Amino acid sequence: MAQSDNQQSATDAAKTWSQRFEGALHPAIAQFNASIGFDITLIEYDLTGSQAHAKMLGKVGIISAAEADQLVIGLEQIREEYRAGNFNPGIDAEDVHFAVERRLTELVGDTGKKLHTARSRNDQVGTDTRLYLRHEIDEIRQHILNFQRVLLNLAKTHLKTPIPGYTHLQRAQPVSLAHHLLAYVEMLQRDGNRLVEIQRRVNTSPLGAGALAGTTFPIDRHYSAELLGFENIYANSLDAVSDRDFAVEFLCAASLILVHLSRLSEEIILWASEEFRFVTLTDACATGSSIMPQKKNPDVPELVRGKTGRVFGDLQGMLVLIKGLPLAYNKDFQEDKEGLFDGVNTVKACLEAMTILMDEGLTFQTQRLASAVAEDFSNATDVADYLAAKGVPFREAYNLVGKVVKTSLAAGKLLKDLTLEEWQALHPAFDKDIYAAIAPLTVISARNSFGGTGFDQVAQAIATAEARWKASAVNN
Repeated sequence: MAQSDNQQSATDAAKTWSQRFEGALHPAIAQFNASIGFDITLIEYDLTGSQAHAKMLGKVGIISAAEADQLVIGLEQIREEYRAGNFNPGIDAEDVHFAVERRLTELVGDTGKKLHTARSRNDQVGTDTRLYLRHEIDEIRQHILNFQRVLLNLAKTHLKTPIPGYTHLQRAQPVSLAHHLLAYVEMLQRDGNRLVEIQRRVNTSPLGAGALAGTTFPIDRHYSAELLGFENIYANSLDAVSDRDFAVEFLCAASLILVHLSRLSEEIILWASEEFRFVTLTDACATGSSIMPQKKNPDVPELVRGKTGRVFGDLQGMLVLIKGLPLAYNKDFQEDKEGLFDGVNTVKACLEAMTILMDEGLTFQTQRLASAVAEDFSNATDVADYLAAKGVPFREAYNLVGKVVKTSLAAGKLLKDLTLEEWQALHPAFDKDIYAAIAPLTVISARNSFGGTGFDQVAQAIATAEARWKASAVNN
């Protein structure tokens, strides 16, 4: 029979490692050394990786086929216990790998002690982490697709809704609101593409690299990699156990996702202000003030904006962690997981929150947007273009329009308010068609170059993005 939990815990505490050690760790050091509090996140992947390792050991004859089957069945029972909430290893287990092996030995006896043959915790944790991240990248890509779907639906609704376009946060030229939203669809597309590229490098198996130098056993690394769905295996055992490039790359990609979400968040915060009034927040995604009853606060975009710095910190922490480490494995690598897990969880939470916000948390105020583009000088370039189309050199037209804007501001007028006589006094090329040429919707529609805000171009861009989205949804 297996030892009782108390007996086993006492034994582990005294001699976790081998007969090389005579005493137990100091309790505070045991607590400091343990990772079970966070690496339990990897348990499903540890079980899956261990099952593949057991099958490989059986295939090459390092253990018998019956023993391999016994190990696989025992590991699956631990999975069921964990999912049912009946397997909750404590601090005495130190990490998820020891916790699983100890429980497996309780279930199947001494055969459980054979599981770690031809394997080290160094290649084991590397395998678990890659399996975890490979799965999470799929999840994040699905969140990106969900967010793109909402933005595309909004774009279709607001194809001909004008919105002021800005440079330097100053009114520049009016654009289609759909065009503005599609800019974020494109950013998210790059985010998804980056994740696909990173996932290919994540999908490389370190299993079988051992502690750092490989193993004397006749293992089949390609077979275990195939069982786990890895596309490649590491060609160098030292690199296999010490590589964390994939984690850095992921956190770089995660940081860029948060950059894009934060930029949109900042715009929504501005748009929801009384000064802009481009959107109103619904009760589903806003909170009030504890003292000012009139307030409705944009908590979701503010939190996303704040959490961006958190993911940047995860990336910086990972870079600092690995920058001075000699080959091969070092205990420092225990610190790679909390930042990685946090980056994954934060990106998923922010994508989900922003998807809900854009889908049901705000309403675009189309009348306010229409009036906004009609109350400024963002059509000034179109006056210069109008003259250039009539043969006036553009730079001459540009200077002339600058003077027109200056005098109009002094007179408290907009360009649309000038009389035809006033236009023609400025230049004889002006005719009554100037008013149609500088109307906001005409100004937007006229910018019909590829990738521009012209309505025909935006409609085509929506169709292209939807086709691309459908192809990605099928492949994800």
